[in-house]
Amino acid sequence: MQKVDMTTELAGMKLRNPILTSSGTYGFGEEYAPYCPVSFLGGITVKGITPLPRLGNPVPRLAETPSGLLNSVGLENPGLEEFKKSYLPKLESLDTAVIVNISGFSLDDYALMAAAFQKDSCIAALEVNISCPNIKHGGMAFGTNPKSAEEVITVVRKNTNLPVIAKLSPNVTDIGEMARAVESGGADGISLINTLLGMSIDIHTQKPLLANKMGGLSGPAIRPVAVRMVYQVYEAVNLPIIGMGGISTWQDAIEFMLAGASAVSLGTVNFVNPMAPVDILSGMEEYCLKKGYGSVRELVGLAH
Repeated sequence: MQKVDMTTELAGMKLRNPILTSSGTYGFGEEYAPYCPVSFLGGITVKGITPLPRLGNPVPRLAETPSGLLNSVGLENPGLEEFKKSYLPKLESLDTAVIVNISGFSLDDYALMAAAFQKDSCIAALEVNISCPNIKHGGMAFGTNPKSAEEVITVVRKNTNLPVIAKLSPNVTDIGEMARAVESGGADGISLINTLLGMSIDIHTQKPLLANKMGGLSGPAIRPVAVRMVYQVYEAVNLPIIGMGGISTWQDAIEFMLAGASAVSLGTVNFVNPMAPVDILSGMEEYCLKKGYGSVRELVGLAH
């Protein structure tokens, strides 16, 4: 039987397939090991790390919506030093590419985080979070201003020799302008989209459902917005794209690749179906076979 080449290349990384997992939805990999061995994945993006430990936002942090999920976790994480001490050794044994998502509240924070990870580690790339809508300072403040976004990526680029992937916010007027800004800053790739800013109110208590009032909307409801933005960024810059935002099926993943994504990242769907990466990869391979493609890479950007 004819085989499809499912490998892909992204920002200097060679991945066994284009299926990644989204930061904040897959922990540090070990949480999903009983359900989906990481060897099935092209790579994982670990939970976002900040210089100091964070307890995150007060509860409640999650609220379901039609075809989606609002979250306001607030970057809860063990901090850089504890991550390097307790989690990095475990990540070294994983049979897949490991991308570390880094966040900060100042340019100095991002410089510190970038300098902590170099090519002599097991880390394949850094995903720079300039787009989190759930924290009071930093995060999205950088991700909604082209000049600030470029400055952050420039600082990260100067302080690491790993590939740098800029994670963009959809909560902007012109996503192409943001993409060009991070390209100018030296990004090697772009991941998009992060969550859309949303809110839900309990009609019985007449108060916001989230303690933080607002949070990030993910899930199938945001997919059309994500596909549109991937399409626009593909035309705006010459950087590889990781497409994400509401991918639940292999059909969704194909749609993102046709729009211009070289890889796709699965987030909220992991909460619903831990085996989703395996199911989606299988469906993508079968699609390529039926269409007569020898490599999944042939799909990238065909909608253009």
